[in-house]
Amino acid sequence: MLAVPAGYAAWLDWRERRLPNWLCGVTLLAGVVVTMAASGAAALPTHLLHAGVALLAGMALFAPGLIGGGDAKFYAAVAVWFPLSAGFRLLFLVALTGLVLTVALWGLVWRRQRGAGPSGQPRTVPYGVAIAAGALVGQVW
Repeated sequence: MLAVPAGYAAWLDWRERRLPNWLCGVTLLAGVVVTMAASGAAALPTHLLHAGVALLAGMALFAPGLIGGGDAKFYAAVAVWFPLSAGFRLLFLVALTGLVLTVALWGLVWRRQRGAGPSGQPRTVPYGVAIAAGALVGQVW
């Protein structure tokens, strides 16, 4: 079920470099519903704690401009799909897919096109793609 909002988020972030609040909200609510259905209400606090910790960490990275606000919110929304005990595994998988994406983009596109991105904006990595990919790998691993 995570594949639907994650896939849409990856596509949207790749295309527009933005992750809207409504998509983060839908992802979060779907994660709560799936957690309750699969594991019961007793499992929900650890999932919500994971999302809260992820949001705080994401906002700490957003404040100095290291990541986008949408990336921080989307990561927190995805984190609710995983218990806190799986937090480091999710972080590792997202970081690994982000590294692969960055290297691929650098090798395929950025080396050939020097300077700014479209409309004169600086080049950015669509980290929603890495968050979605890492989360989907985390669900099956």
